[in-house]
Amino acid sequence: MATPDAHLPTQVPIDGYARGAFHFAGMASAGSILALPSGIHAWPPRVPGEIDAGALARVLAEAAGIELLLIGTGPDPWPLPDALRWQLRDAGIAVDTLPTRSAASTYNVLLAEGRAVAAALLALP
Repeated sequence: MATPDAHLPTQVPIDGYARGAFHFAGMASAGSILALPSGIHAWPPRVPGEIDAGALARVLAEAAGIELLLIGTGPDPWPLPDALRWQLRDAGIAVDTLPTRSAASTYNVLLAEGRAVAAALLALP
């Protein structure tokens, strides 16, 4: 069953991103997104400081299907707080933080390779 924030109930590559929106599967979505095994979902954080355990609750709920989480931190690098990094690792999820452009590109490559990858991507201004 689709949730109210679901844009697409399947995991697909990110086709483009700019001016606060992401493009995927012929659709456009304003704001940040989660690209998970359950699909593409709206994601409330707008800046790195809003990324916390609550913001990643859906990721943790789907941990069994995720080996690597790529966090797109907007235009600039941002170090993930250690407590959050350990919480993800305890759930069996490796994590890497990168500027959104790099995170989306890496996500696409790994998804095409059939890897169990997910992405939490902050929208770019």
